Amino acid sequence: MTGQLPQTVRSDARDNRAHILDAARAVFGEAGLSAPMRAIARHADLAPATLYRHFPTKQALIAQTFTEQRRACHAAVRDALTDADPWHGFQNLIQRICELHARSKGFADAFVTAFPEATDFAADRERTLRAVAELARRAQEAGELRPGFVVDDLILMLTAHQGLQHAPLPVRLTASRRFAAFVIEAFRAAPDTGAPTPCCRHRACGTCAHPRHCEPGNPVAGEPDRP
Repeated sequence: MTGQLPQTVRSDARDNRAHILDAARAVFGEAGLSAPMRAIARHADLAPATLYRHFPTKQALIAQTFTEQRRACHAAVRDALTDADPWHGFQNLIQRICELHARSKGFADAFVTAFPEATDFAADRERTLRAVAELARRAQEAGELRPGFVVDDLILMLTAHQGLQHAPLPVRLTASRRFAAFVIEAFRAAPDTGAPTPCCRHRACGTCAHPRHCEPGNPVAGEPDRP
């Protein structure tokens, strides 16, 4: 009997730890990192003392809760950097990060706001930003990424992306994919076709990018000249 007791205690402790992490993923995922530890204990149907015995600080709980998401983020960065086509790698990184953030408000909070106690997330954030900067350099050299892109645009993008977090998960994921597609198109370098840019009166007005196309007697194709 005495020989079985330590094994039973260890089994109970493992079960409690698993319950806490499941509860933390659910609570942080929906409410973000502002959710109190007591809410997680209630969700796990455990006493707060049991939670604190396993995770003395919120920082420790956050780091363990999002281990899988952090690994997925590392994989997205690695795959993007090793892609032979930098623009393809850049697009995939944007899509995968948006999906990770859409699936968990807590992970998005930790990444975007640089939660002050979550030092591991700060390291992940810097790693991702360095990857984006390197990808951007390659994609710009390939002529695929717009020259005006800067690495801080990723944080700006994800801050805007957080506006989707209040929708139910299926709606959130669908909207996130559309959001990522629009953002990628916004980042794409516009082809220089040399086509005329018509001004409002189709005449030289000093504001048209191609005034010679707006001279009298040279209307935009398919439209009559205006006085």
